[in-house]
Amino acid sequence: MNPLAMAWRNIGRNKRRSLLAASSVFIAILLVVFLDGLAFGFLESMTRNFTKNDSGHVNVTTSAYRARERFMPVSEALPDSGAVAAVIKAIPSLAGTVTEVAQRMRFGVVLSSPSGTKTALCIAGDPETEKRLLMLDRSILKGGSYCDAPGTAIVGEKLATDLGLKVGDPLKIITQKADSGLGFKRLRVSGIFRSGVSGLDGGTFQMRLDDARELLGLGGHVGGATQVIVMLEDYRRSDQAATQISAALGAAGMTGLSVASWRSLGDIARLVDYAQAAYAWIEVLVAFLGAFIIANVMMMVALERRREIGILKSLGMDQKGILAIFLAEGTLMGFAGAVAGAALGLALNLIFSVKGYDFSAALSGLEYPIDNVIHPTVSLLRTLACALLGGLVSAVMSYLPARGAARMECVEAIRSA
Repeated sequence: MNPLAMAWRNIGRNKRRSLLAASSVFIAILLVVFLDGLAFGFLESMTRNFTKNDSGHVNVTTSAYRARERFMPVSEALPDSGAVAAVIKAIPSLAGTVTEVAQRMRFGVVLSSPSGTKTALCIAGDPETEKRLLMLDRSILKGGSYCDAPGTAIVGEKLATDLGLKVGDPLKIITQKADSGLGFKRLRVSGIFRSGVSGLDGGTFQMRLDDARELLGLGGHVGGATQVIVMLEDYRRSDQAATQISAALGAAGMTGLSVASWRSLGDIARLVDYAQAAYAWIEVLVAFLGAFIIANVMMMVALERRREIGILKSLGMDQKGILAIFLAEGTLMGFAGAVAGAALGLALNLIFSVKGYDFSAALSGLEYPIDNVIHPTVSLLRTLACALLGGLVSAVMSYLPARGAARMECVEAIRSA
């Protein structure tokens, strides 16, 4: 007697109950796959925004700057950041995997206007490159424009309100130069941006890299920057890319540099790892809750089929055979529900990966930059893993009822039926 064939036949004996058992796993795995795509969409958005706004996937500075990075010391800037960028772009092993190599500066300033003064963070870079990275040009309010022309800057909406600034107004900037002297520059506000991130809108402005170099005494149009950031097609390859970049810069005779992957900068990588681990346990918990109904169903089935179990044993079937029949029955119901749930969850993620979910209201005022529209990730491998998880937990939850059925004594099972 084939236990698998008998299990399949038994599933059809009570279709309504079998459908109920499979449906519980179907709903659980549908929820797991759906939330998996959404959760990883959130995490990828966090990673993408942290890297493009702050560190890049690989970050290159001087070793002295890295040691005092939280103070943003412009005196420790890369003396020729353009040469560093050129070496990185020429690395053969990174061809096709590097999407951006950007020279950037971040430093503190005091902004002054007729309405008052306020401290702020300046982010300076090449305008065309920053349109693809920070993308603040997409957040410019009506009537303004990006800082494409020399001598212009864009200011966060709340910062502009605090300083009483509007488009076209002069903006006075005071900061410490690379030689420790006092730097002063007057720019024109070409635009005011509203990103929806309070940290950006309330304390950040952006200017051109050449204007920043002039302000800081770093060589004007040809000079340094505090960091070179490298963006990759796949951020998961950042550690390998950092190793290759460090070797290439060393071979070019550029010493005293610090090359770091985004995973070693700040707490974002640790947060992502913790979130992924936590969600993995949540997935398992939800799957077990879905499979709990299967355990109840199999217990009922074992009690209802006591006479049948006794007859099978009297015909020579041992405990392992009985165990295999009931275990296979529960696993088949769970696996069928898991496959159907995973398929529907994958289809929903595919649809919403294009459309996305608009969380603008929920994310308003968030200090950390994250996209207001979250696009779920689509992973066939993770979806298959979720389907297998559903089948596995169904087998685990079916084991105790199946074991109880297998341990029934032949005569007692027939007599008590």
